[in-house]
Amino acid sequence: MSLLSGLLSSRVVDDHPSADVCALTGMASLADLRPGDTATIASVCAGTEPASARRLFDLGFAPGCEVSLLRRAPMADPMVFRIAGYDIALRRAQAHCVRILPGR
Repeated sequence: MSLLSGLLSSRVVDDHPSADVCALTGMASLADLRPGDTATIASVCAGTEPASARRLFDLGFAPGCEVSLLRRAPMADPMVFRIAGYDIALRRAQAHCVRILPGR
């Protein structure tokens, strides 16, 4: 089993009751990245809708994975990220649900 498969099977999420509380913790989210920035996924907020959290995990946004912001659309929504060797676009609202640890 690969590292990513192990992380996905554990489905680790924050123990905070909502995404708003996650925002109050001071942890940055994917939405805070600037083009060219790289970070490590820390968690997905527990307040995230279960179907959305599952989809994020299935796309590879799991704790410990490295992600970088490639570009933003002109109005900053959607945002294009590179994770696990492929590019994926997320809406800004979805990006706010994923907490990160600063990278390089």
